[in-house]
Formats: sequence, structure tokens, C-alpha cells
Amino acid sequence: MNDRGWSRFAADAATLTWARAAHRAGLRVARDPEMRAAHLDCDGTWFVGVDALPTAPDGSIDGVPLQGPALDTLDPLPPLHPAQLSITYPGYPRPRREDSAAAFRYRLNRDSAHVDGIIAEGDARRRRILEPHAFILGLPLTHCDAGASPLVVWEGSHEILRAALLRALDPHDPREWHRIDVTEAYQAARRVVFETCPRVPLRAIPGEALLLHRLILHGVGPWEPGAQAPPEGRMMAYFRPLMPGGVTAWLSSRP
Repeated sequence: MNDRGWSRFAADAATLTWARAAHRAGLRVARDPEMRAAHLDCDGTWFVGVDALPTAPDGSIDGVPLQGPALDTLDPLPPLHPAQLSITYPGYPRPRREDSAAAFRYRLNRDSAHVDGIIAEGDARRRRILEPHAFILGLPLTHCDAGASPLVVWEGSHEILRAALLRALDPHDPREWHRIDVTEAYQAARRVVFETCPRVPLRAIPGEALLLHRLILHGVGPWEPGAQAPPEGRMMAYFRPLMPGGVTAWLSSRP
């Protein structure tokens, strides 16, 4: 985890039981007309689903506890937000509603690679660290081919991004770091990552878990021609709780 920026946990019976319950709930969510109106984007190829799964603060869903080796690693868990239900379908990516031409090219050619928590605001899309997350936990809910819009990471990118952001923020009071524009530092660091870090697609099956470092550059790959998935698409649940201690803790070297 510290070197690569990600870990895969082997299939576990308790995690699989949770994934099956989350899958049942996810099917209900994805078919709900109001939820589809709110979350279905990219010309119907991506159900964004932020906070869309009805999970409890302990991660349980419909009374089924969130358990398994990945959760043991993260113990004690902070209170969890409702999980994101991210679903991709054949044809992804298509332009998102707010995508400019440049943004869509980036989605298509660079998997819309990003670091969670660095938020672009306004017409100028200036970026600040507004939602520092403690970790990213991905839990697959459907069996899909490797080419069905996999989660992708740039291995080792977390340390490049940490160093670049710390250099940009160092002249400022740490209490103000969440207010500082890091756009140029972030974009320059991404260019270094694309040139030096391997892009690694992460396929996983229900019962497994993917744990990503909070600073890793990651995105979603295109749906490759011929890739197979069930009719409900490539369905993932994600937990990203906020980091206790804010931006300074988020940029620390501790896991």
C-alpha cells in the first residue's frame, strides 16, 4: 500500500455477503426514476450515484454488516457516509453534462484521472483541497470482464502528488491550506505522473476489496469493445470518509 498506493484483498465470505446485499439494494436504486434523473449521466453510460446506496454509518446495508479483511485493516472505522453506487455501462465514456470539449477529451484519453478531495470550482475551475478523504474503499458488486470500464490507478502517484502539494502549500499557514489554490501544482504533478507512473487497471470480483491511498491518482477506463457484464452494468460501491485532522493530516506520510 505505501509503495504502490493500492491494495487488493482476496475474496472473503463476509465481504461477499455484504456485496450481495449491496447489489440487491443497488438494483433498486438504479431502477428508481428519481435516482436515475439525479445520477444517470454521460448519455446514459454512467450512474454517478454519490451517496446513493442506503448504507448505515457503520457501513451495513439492510442489516448486513460490512466485514472482511479490508475492514479489519481499517479498524476502527470512522462514521461512514452512504456509499457511492458507481455503475458504468457499455459505451462509456460519453460526455458528462457539464463536460467541456477539453474535459471530455481528458475523460476519454486520461480516464478523467483525479485525486479525490481536490475540487474544481467556478468557471475558471480553480482547485482547492476541500474534501480530504481518509481512504478510498472500493467493493465490486457484479462480475465483469477486465475491459468493462475498470477502476484504474497510477501506481506510486500518491507520493509525487504529496510532494507537489506540500511544496505549493508550504509558504502558507497550515490552518489556511484548504483555502489555497493548488491548480498549477496539481496539474503539473499529474503531468509528471502520466510520464513516470504505470497505469494499472484494477479488476476485482464480488467478495474482494480494493483499498486506495487517499492521494493516488485514479479514474475509470473506457468500456472496451466486446467487454461483457451483466445487464445491470459494472457496479461498484465506494466509501470515502473524511480525514480526521483535515488537510494537514491528509498530506502527512502516515497511512
